[in-house]
Amino acid sequence: MTSNAVLVTGCSSGIGRAAALALVQAGFPTWATARRVETLADLEQAGCRVLRLDVTDEQSRIDAVKAVEAEHGAVGALVNNAGHGGGAPVEEVPLGLVREVFETNVFGLIGTCQLVLPGMRAQRHGTIVNLGSAAGLVTPPTGCPYAMSKYALESLTDALRMEVAPFGVRTVLVEPGAVRTSFMSNSELHNPEDDGRGPYAVYKRNVAAMADHAHREGARAVSTADEVAGVIVRAIRSRRPRTRYKVGSQARLAPVARRLLGDRGWDALMRRLVPFPVE
Repeated sequence: MTSNAVLVTGCSSGIGRAAALALVQAGFPTWATARRVETLADLEQAGCRVLRLDVTDEQSRIDAVKAVEAEHGAVGALVNNAGHGGGAPVEEVPLGLVREVFETNVFGLIGTCQLVLPGMRAQRHGTIVNLGSAAGLVTPPTGCPYAMSKYALESLTDALRMEVAPFGVRTVLVEPGAVRTSFMSNSELHNPEDDGRGPYAVYKRNVAAMADHAHREGARAVSTADEVAGVIVRAIRSRRPRTRYKVGSQARLAPVARRLLGDRGWDALMRRLVPFPVE
């Protein structure tokens, strides 16, 4: 018997919470995880099993995977959703923030994959779903380090997909555009302190205004967490899932425009959308 248990990281809010709820409602044995397990009470009431999992902590990763394997034999599907935001101009971004973002978005993800793959290979079945971003397709200004980590995830997923396919393991990358969650506001908490007087101060305010417009309530281009969760469920259910699922018009259209315009054309467009006044 192959396991169909699903382990979802980063379920305290947003896409992770919506995905865990959608998966358990679809009939999957679902293990919802977060750094603070007390934030998962409503998911437990909905039928999820809940675990503490900090993807940046090796022992925490080991304990979570062992708990699922002890009951089901293997992790049937892994949804790598846990994410760390933050961004600033390259000149100003603290290297500590860059390390923090990569520890969660890249290194922790790799470590979790390494733990579930032996069980998936043994049963010759499994699905790994990585949550990428439109920011991994087209880098917005002040996108360092978040967009950098999502670009890294594009490459990592391509390599992983080819490596594990012979063992019956499918690898999927979900690339949402703007999503109506608290992620943007939470990400701002990680941004470097700004006294509003630096050389990039006005530019950062203009970038923030553009992002706010893109995520504003009611904006047609904005997806919901439930819509992204539906894509995740569809990918896990599918006998032959797509390698990539772009969610929302931003994820579908921006890369096309970027390719057609080329570097200079794209830069000119961004200068119109996000003015950069130079005194």
